[in-house]
Amino acid sequence: MNFATGENLIRVVLDTNVLVSAILFGGKPYRILRLALEEKIICAISPSLITEIREVFSKKFPLKEEAFQLTLKNIEVIFKIVQPGKIIYASRDKDDNRVLEAAAEGDCKYIVTGDEDLLQLKIYRGIKIVTPGEFLEDFEN
Repeated sequence: MNFATGENLIRVVLDTNVLVSAILFGGKPYRILRLALEEKIICAISPSLITEIREVFSKKFPLKEEAFQLTLKNIEVIFKIVQPGKIIYASRDKDDNRVLEAAAEGDCKYIVTGDEDLLQLKIYRGIKIVTPGEFLEDFEN
């Protein structure tokens, strides 16, 4: 699906913690990743988020590198890679700001995360910040 033609699809950024959980543990994060792979939602991701997920896997989960590499190939084909043009300072955590930047640049409706600092924001510039469970509940309704 072309990002520009997916007018009726919900646009989402999956935080690194959600992508890691989807790849390693399944559950609700995996269900959301499947929605993206099946082109039922549009996921935006920035080069800085791809770098972050690579670092997480190489440092914390080196034995799962093969599973990550297979998923990363799909992510780079299916996800819309955005180049944020503005630096955002809404969170005290610079990594959280990179998530906000990708969501803003990707014109996303949701940020799906397990990060408490991001979840406390609840909404940022009209973008809902929700847990995987909350996203699935909204999506299915």
